[in-house]
Amino acid sequence: MKEKIEIKNLSIIFGHDKSKAKRMLMEGKDKAEILKSSGCTVAVRNVNLEIMEGEVFVVMGLSGSGKSSLLRCLNRLNEPTLGDVFINGDNITRKSDKELQLLRRTELAMVFQHFGLLPHRTVLSNIAFGLELQGVKKEERESKALQTVDLVGLKGYENQRVNELSGGMQQRVGLARALANDASVLLMDEAFSALDPLIREQMQDELLQLQEKMKKTIVFITHDLHEAIKLGDRIAIMKDGEVVQVGTPEEILTEPANDYVARFVENVGRGRIVTAAAIMRKNPVIVRLKKEGPEAIIRKMREKNLFALPVVGADGKFLGEISLKDVVNLRKQGIKEIDSVIVSEVPSVLETTTVEDMLTLLPKIKQAIPVVSEDNVLLGVVSPSSIIIEMTGKDQNEIDKIIQNAIDL
Repeated sequence: MKEKIEIKNLSIIFGHDKSKAKRMLMEGKDKAEILKSSGCTVAVRNVNLEIMEGEVFVVMGLSGSGKSSLLRCLNRLNEPTLGDVFINGDNITRKSDKELQLLRRTELAMVFQHFGLLPHRTVLSNIAFGLELQGVKKEERESKALQTVDLVGLKGYENQRVNELSGGMQQRVGLARALANDASVLLMDEAFSALDPLIREQMQDELLQLQEKMKKTIVFITHDLHEAIKLGDRIAIMKDGEVVQVGTPEEILTEPANDYVARFVENVGRGRIVTAAAIMRKNPVIVRLKKEGPEAIIRKMREKNLFALPVVGADGKFLGEISLKDVVNLRKQGIKEIDSVIVSEVPSVLETTTVEDMLTLLPKIKQAIPVVSEDNVLLGVVSPSSIIIEMTGKDQNEIDKIIQNAIDL
């Protein structure tokens, strides 16, 4: 993916004695020390991020973590104290006011938490407002505005005043206005936070649907981890002005960088996020067709305490599964070939299959779930205990006890 936005060594300080605060920041003093000595607040501290073209990049953290201050640096509503912001490789921190105005009108669009609409204007007029500022002729801007009306589900409301609409409908107007400008970057500052939960979820779904069509670069600010996980291709978690971890939702959940992130994610339903790729065992014990006979397979199974194994061909493609019971019967009959006892109707999954989806397959498998590539090459296996661990949060020892108790019963 091509890099769209690069943030380099970015710090933002608010307050009167910025020069003293800046010196203390560069000396490595913490936020509390700088506030006490200079009266200045370090809102963002030495942030480095790369945001790729076409991705939804979510910045999340608690109130006061610096996430909104960071976002507003991307269009210089906040001026950086230190560091640089590049968009398409162009350093926007060095742009003149006139150049910056053009950038805001053409390349960047912002969707605010509290809508930022003009209440005395109609829906259509609000959507076309950014184009009006660009000097686009009325007929053309209204034509573009009407196209986005359909996109965001506002057809039939074009001539209503925005103060006559519900909160969810007003947020659609704000989103439509951003899309009408055809900006390549959408900056969304807590855009859905003011909405009721059901409307908020609906807007999240609609944003994802729009993104499938539009492929914008979206920087989305939220304090809600569930929202971040649902929307983000990648997530940056902030604390006290610093970015403490960047990763995919799955990486954040399965590999938290520190205790702070671990506490953030401990109550998240991992089953919908964690995939087979994260928990599969690579290089599993397998049977290679035409390479091994019953005697060797039985020995391999008994050494590893297994009662079923995946079978692959010479090209590594998954052919099915073979059970210990069937191989023992072959040996008794003196049969050397195993083709006749390979069970081909075995459920397999892709690396992207979630734990929640794999859970439904457990009654249909003998030993483990095979994980295959798009062209059916075996990549690994997922054990039932790994799935149960992810769904319940219990560790392997607890799972072993549960399984043993079930056997004893």
